Amino acid sequence: MATKRRRPRRRSKKRRSPFVKNGRIQWLNLLLVLGAVVLLSGIAKRSFDAQPPTPTPVAVTTHSGFIQKLAPPAQVIQKRYHVLASISLSQAILESDWGRSTNATENNNLFGVKAYATQAGRLMTTQEYYDGAYHTVKRRFAVYDSWHDSLVAHAKKLANGTPWDAQHYSAVIHAKDYQTAAKALQTAGYATDPSYAQKIINIIQKYDLQRYDRE
Repeated sequence: MATKRRRPRRRSKKRRSPFVKNGRIQWLNLLLVLGAVVLLSGIAKRSFDAQPPTPTPVAVTTHSGFIQKLAPPAQVIQKRYHVLASISLSQAILESDWGRSTNATENNNLFGVKAYATQAGRLMTTQEYYDGAYHTVKRRFAVYDSWHDSLVAHAKKLANGTPWDAQHYSAVIHAKDYQTAAKALQTAGYATDPSYAQKIINIIQKYDLQRYDRE
């Protein structure tokens, strides 16, 4: 009677792990993976303020296009910093001439914000009102990476005040309507123009910007 040949047993393949070799933990591989996880989680948690710079056009060709571009971030800013969207929009329109001013196109500065001594800035010619008349003067203006950064910086300035007075613009932040907020801006000395508040109010009413305060 013929004997049955036994089939050789197949050796099971050991699963290789990048973290364990010959029973030893591969610390270098483990640290590399952990570092990658930390890096990715940091990128995912970037806040609204830290959005990467986005290309800014030289100018938006229409008034409605300018408003449509800035309205969504202005509404987000209102929820976060309590600056009415209509105030952000109207000031940007007035200060930057609808995004066409040199300050807006070269510095991404929509609000005529001047640079502090320790802040990046650029010396530019501007008009300021004092002693009962307008005067041409040189001032250093803040430079931003994008219009979005300018919007956020403007909101932070109103919400956090000045380096010498944290409550300097508190009346603007606590205003319940755009008229009160506009007058509070002028009272706080945001601009030297004696008719600044009324110009802001006129722009808001002409373009119905108060509708963005409710949306």
